[in-house]
Amino acid sequence: MSDPVTVPIDDTPIETLAARIEAAYDDRTRLSDPATEAAVRQVIARLDAGLLRVAEPNEDGTWVVHAFTKQAILLYFQLASMQTYEVGPFEYHDKIPLKRGFAAAKVRAVPPATVRYGAHCEPGVVLMPSYVNIGAYVGARTMVDTWATVGSCAQIGRDVHLSGGVGIGGVLEPPGARPVVVEDGCFLGSRAIVVEGVHLEPEVVLAANVVLTASTPILDVSGPTPVEYRGRVPARSVVVPGTRPKDFPAGTYHLACALIIGRRKASTDRRTSLNEALRDFAIPV
Repeated sequence: MSDPVTVPIDDTPIETLAARIEAAYDDRTRLSDPATEAAVRQVIARLDAGLLRVAEPNEDGTWVVHAFTKQAILLYFQLASMQTYEVGPFEYHDKIPLKRGFAAAKVRAVPPATVRYGAHCEPGVVLMPSYVNIGAYVGARTMVDTWATVGSCAQIGRDVHLSGGVGIGGVLEPPGARPVVVEDGCFLGSRAIVVEGVHLEPEVVLAANVVLTASTPILDVSGPTPVEYRGRVPARSVVVPGTRPKDFPAGTYHLACALIIGRRKASTDRRTSLNEALRDFAIPV
């Protein structure tokens, strides 16, 4: 079967789709069943339309991961066949079609911005020459600046600014693992990297070149004693790159960490003035 750019979204209950996909993920021979293939394609279509998300926030601020959506993406890779797609002067050869319909979605996409089918961008998103992978969700009015990448299944909030060269990592496996989450109003400086399911709470500011992995020590040094976080940056934190010493047999060396040096002021709430959040602490932007 050739891969359509879209398939019509039907009224099959989510519970039915999830059950079929979970069964096929454990037994790949089920992919030969038309109902199973249809379930996979329905989930991808709903991800593409924004009717379904890989992960969603709970009322308490934690995030729940819908593992069957990641399983569907992995099964889709197995079902899909390599095809050539031509877009203007560009040619692509891949298993996953390119997303279309930006004008109807009220999304600005500057060539050669690339969004894979199965990712969703809300109205008002601006895509400079950048890349958004399958399963990702990008909230309204967010800027994905030049050469920024949004990895598979990453969840990007509204009014976020991903500056030039920002790298948001993809998290597909294991299916139950939390993807990278960047909540509303965050500002990520040039070449910042966030991977391995790290969670940025609302209105966090990352200075240029901050690198956050699941194991990166995130030290709040704004008080009298340091407070350490891993995998999560508290809301409104202003974060810069740092190092701290560690003793080895050959001597003492400094290893990378991230430093929370304060909180954003109310006056920096507007995206156009977020650079002031770093200037307040004498940090270059």
